[in-house]
Parts: sequence; structure tokens; C-alpha cells
Amino acid sequence: MESEGYQIRKPRVLCLHGYRTSGDILRKQVCKWPESVLSKLDLVFVDGPFPAQGKSDVEGIFDPPYYEWFQFNKVFTEYTNFDECLEYIDDCMIKHGPIDGLLGFSQGAILSAALPGLQAKGMALKKVPKIKFIIIIGGAKFRSESLVEKAYSSQIECPSLHFLGKEDFLRPYGTELLKSCLDPVVIHHPKGHTVPRLDEESLPVMLSFVEKIQKMLPGEETDIQAMEADTIQP
Repeated sequence: MESEGYQIRKPRVLCLHGYRTSGDILRKQVCKWPESVLSKLDLVFVDGPFPAQGKSDVEGIFDPPYYEWFQFNKVFTEYTNFDECLEYIDDCMIKHGPIDGLLGFSQGAILSAALPGLQAKGMALKKVPKIKFIIIIGGAKFRSESLVEKAYSSQIECPSLHFLGKEDFLRPYGTELLKSCLDPVVIHHPKGHTVPRLDEESLPVMLSFVEKIQKMLPGEETDIQAMEADTIQP
């Protein structure tokens, strides 16, 4: 409930797209959600720092250009340009800030889930406030031993919402990620590796999570009260 003179601001969310897609593509994927959810969030969509270095799986479905956040080997244990990626996200959070939380899909979800732990260890996002929540769609944990030690050695304490698809090839890894999170909220859906629509079962869960993170944010003084305060003389 809003206090007199204050208004609740929307959680501002930096949205990290999937591998070899784009911010605009993720916007189209997320905008399948109902207005009752979208109207309560301030979503910021950005492109990854690197142009796609190969064929995109969404060619013929979504138009280019396509981007990626970093590069990796075939078994996903070694990463290239990862430090540059972290610096880029830091800069995006400053440019579009204040950012309250992260939403990620696929490669963007893997990043989003690792960032709170990396930030807590002083390994990432050193210039911005602490991440307050994460929304993980088709995510997983990094497999690099050094990153595992840094990102998940302590539980992810910020509120987290996880989408797990029944047919998603990353489902086992997304399920494993839940063990690294304190009190994760989970939405199960019947689809594969995609941003799912919200049905009558998942919508209340989503709205409850949004309400929870909204309560974490301070109210903002309304213009009227601010102007009245300016007129008071000492």
C-alpha cells in the first residue's frame, strides 16, 4: 500500500538475451506475457557486446543482427572475452541505472544467475549497487571450476524466480542451479528452451514474485510533497 506522499516505483530490470540473439528479440519473447505483469516492471533490453561469431539458431524466426555475451568451448568449461562481458554489463547497469535486478534467458540466464555471487566476491559489478533479485529462464550453472568456486560457493541469497521447461534440454542443469539458491521460486512449463507464456497456474506465481520484489524497493517522494518541502523555511 502506498503511503501518503510516496509512490511505489517499478523494479528496473536489465534483461540479458540468449546466445546469438539480441535485446530486441528478447523483448519480443517477453512481451508475450500479460500486461498485468509487464506494467509492473521497468524492463531494459540491451544487446550483448559481441556480434555473433557463427550461425544463430533463430535465423528465419527473428531478424538479425545477432549478438553473444562471450564465447566458450564445446564442453562449456572455458570462456573467451568473459572479463570484457562483465565490464560491459557493469557499464550497462550504470548507463541504464539504477538497475534493481536481472532477467536472463539461456546464455543471459546463466550470466544472470552467476552475477550475484561474483558481485559478492568482488569479481563483477563493482561500480553498481547490489543485485536485489534475478529472473532465470532456461538457465544453468557455469561449469568452469574457477567460476563455480567464485559464483556458487555461497548460496544466492537474493530472491530468484526460475522457469523450468519440461522439454528444455537445459532443464537438468536449471534444476541443479536451484540448489545454489536460497528459497527459489519455480515456474514449471510444458515447453522447451523458450520464454514461455504465463498460464492460469504460472501467472499468480509471477505476480506474487513481482509483488515481493516491489516491496524491497524504497518509495519515491511525489512531486507535490517535494515541492511543499522546498517551500519550508528553517
